Amino acid sequence: MDLIIAIVLIIVALIAGAAAAGFVFYKKGVIAGVEKRKLEAEGMIGSAENQAERIIVDAKKDAESKKKNALIEAKDEIHKLRSEADKEIKDRRAELSRQERRMQQKEENLDKKTDNLEKKEEILNQKIKSADEKLKEAETIKKGQLDVLERISEFTKDQAKEYIISKLEDDLVHEKAVKVAAYEQQIKDECHEKARSYISLAIAKVAADQVSEAAVSVVPLPNDEMKGRIIGREGRNIRTLETLTGVDLIIDDTPEAITLSCFDQIRREVARIALEKLIADGRIHPTRIEEMVDKARREVEYRIKQEGERAVIETNVHGLNHELIKLIGRLKFRTSYRQNVLDHSIEVAKLSGVLAAELGVDANVARRAGLLHDIGKALTSEIEGSHVQIGVDVCKKYNENPVIIHAVEAHHNDVEPKTVIACIVQAADAISAARPAARSENYESYIKRLQKLEEICNSYEGVEKCFAVQAGREVRIMVVPEVINDEKMVIVARQISQQIEAEMDYPGQIKVNLIRESRVTDYAK
Repeated sequence: MDLIIAIVLIIVALIAGAAAAGFVFYKKGVIAGVEKRKLEAEGMIGSAENQAERIIVDAKKDAESKKKNALIEAKDEIHKLRSEADKEIKDRRAELSRQERRMQQKEENLDKKTDNLEKKEEILNQKIKSADEKLKEAETIKKGQLDVLERISEFTKDQAKEYIISKLEDDLVHEKAVKVAAYEQQIKDECHEKARSYISLAIAKVAADQVSEAAVSVVPLPNDEMKGRIIGREGRNIRTLETLTGVDLIIDDTPEAITLSCFDQIRREVARIALEKLIADGRIHPTRIEEMVDKARREVEYRIKQEGERAVIETNVHGLNHELIKLIGRLKFRTSYRQNVLDHSIEVAKLSGVLAAELGVDANVARRAGLLHDIGKALTSEIEGSHVQIGVDVCKKYNENPVIIHAVEAHHNDVEPKTVIACIVQAADAISAARPAARSENYESYIKRLQKLEEICNSYEGVEKCFAVQAGREVRIMVVPEVINDEKMVIVARQISQQIEAEMDYPGQIKVNLIRESRVTDYAK
């Protein structure tokens, strides 16, 4: 055991000694390596410094060379620029010299022109002076001649002027009358037969029934007891019906009938349908009345739409806005001088189509314009303004063709018709309104129209008597033969016609007849 410990201790001591010896040898080796590397580094540094000095010397030589080359190039560039500048200055001086020469030439020309103008002005002044002298001489001669003429003619200057003017007026009246008569005869020869043919053809192709409608409707009752039920307790039923429909119910002594009175035909139709439904149902009280009035309104609205569609199909007009179709249907419940406006519009559309076809114009556009020409009458009770303006606004709202809008605007001459379609619609409207029994007017307005017609005729100088005949379609005027001669009759007749067109509203046309009679009476004794 002691031996083992001793051996171990010896081994440990050997290992420690070996380690210490190794460390000493390693330290010496490291120190020697460092010294060697130091020497190598110092050698490399010395070599690098030598190389750096060589590079610096080479760089300086290169820089000097480049500097010399740059100086040479700069001198060349400066020389080149200086040459170009000298050349440009030379060119500009040459241009300035040319401009100076042109200016001098212009100044010389202006001086010459000024001299010429001065000479011409001098000559002109001399001519003006000479003309003034000649004018004074002419005035003197003229005055002398006028004095001689006044002595010879025994007329003063003013009297002679009046005589010449009156003579000239007579000659002009004669010439104007002859030309007007010739022109009217030419127009009549060319247009009368053709117009009669077109109008007669249009009227023959379109036949419409005319039914006069009043402002009242009569509802038959099954018995007189029903009147009491319609009136209701303390009149509540009749009051409810009148309030809901806006129609007056007239219950008089007429047996088994009630009269409905209202200017609005749509409201009157609603009331009539509602009342007939109530009578048929038998249950009459305010709640039931409200239900029936609502049903009647829906029924009338449906009928309005049907009437509009019927009119569109009958006239062969397509592509209308559905709101316009409803407005056309409303015309079924609108009258003008007791003529149903929807029937009138359909008739005008057909007449317009026939006339347009005969004249070679687009018949579809003409029918459309004829159907819509009175569309404003569907809204005259709701919107202020004339039916023409309302119709124009409605057509613009629904984007109608400008040709259609102009025809609607011009069909009563509110504006001057500028298209063939407008003239066709105007003629068709007059044809439809002027047919016998198509329209009626009240007695008072009829008498006023005749009085106005005679008043216009009597306002002209030389008119002795005038008579409105043929229900106002013709006026016969007796003239004083000493005041109005044969030539002047043509002028007076045209003036009267123009004044009637401008100041009066009338259906169709008015024929103006002037009658001049000269009588000489003597007695043999």
